[in-house]
Amino acid sequence: MKDQAPPNGIHSASREHSFALQKQPELTDSEYQTIANFVHKESGINLLDGKKELVRARLSKRITQLQFKDFKTYFKFVMGDASGDELVFLLDALATNLTSFWREPQHFDFMAKTFLPDLEQKRKKPGGGGPRLRIWSCACSSGEEPYTIAMVVMEKSQYFGHGGDFRILATDLSTKVLNTAKRGEYGPESVKHIPPASLHSYLTKVPHEKGGDHWRVQDAVRKIISFRRFNLLDSPPLKHPLDLIFCRNVFIYFDRQTILEIVTRFYKTLEVGGYLFIGHSESLSGLQHSFQYVAPCIYRKIAP
Repeated sequence: MKDQAPPNGIHSASREHSFALQKQPELTDSEYQTIANFVHKESGINLLDGKKELVRARLSKRITQLQFKDFKTYFKFVMGDASGDELVFLLDALATNLTSFWREPQHFDFMAKTFLPDLEQKRKKPGGGGPRLRIWSCACSSGEEPYTIAMVVMEKSQYFGHGGDFRILATDLSTKVLNTAKRGEYGPESVKHIPPASLHSYLTKVPHEKGGDHWRVQDAVRKIISFRRFNLLDSPPLKHPLDLIFCRNVFIYFDRQTILEIVTRFYKTLEVGGYLFIGHSESLSGLQHSFQYVAPCIYRKIAP
């Protein structure tokens, strides 16, 4: 399809104000179906179950900003954008990113009391691999999850967390939230669930440009984590097997076939004995997978 350039950019506050006053474009059932099918194909996100209003609301502002008259014209622009930048923007807009530090704390309790002690015992045996630990936070959003993982390991495991070969890969579909994650700076409301001892050990209070104080994750924590954009429909970008995968509150946006395909790839990616953590509202029941159920939201690979 021939590239279609957007109209002239927006440069004045008055013009932005005039756009805000414009009536939002209507989204027809046909346009909604086309966009939903396209998003599912590109990302696996299922928008076919009553998400029409969500699609309209989240894309209308962009359509108005670019001065397109309707969804059909905007979608043609997305399809014709050879750079792929507008596709990334569209997926960013439609992906839901809700997270916090220490969210669903039962996983971090399991890490501290079961996962880390058991793995340390295994790694210390002859041929066990030494203090190597690899974890993937595969829907990391704005970074709170991987930073929490790092803090738990550093606090609860001297073997892995201090001088060990410990790395976290943190990925997300959204470039917007990844930029926030890479900055590693959070406001008072965001850090309220971090235990005080961890807050003062692993974050530093810094002045904010708009006044007040924010908290910045310290370099000792940040250097452990690599942030990358990644689509879960693709093959995992990994060179070595993993010990633990966090994929929490992601499957609620996928259909069962897509979930099965992703779970199968996760299984192949993990070391024997490795774990998969999913969200508290999710389950693998009814899927023909190879994981062993351990506890609600926790599964283990027990065979090659």
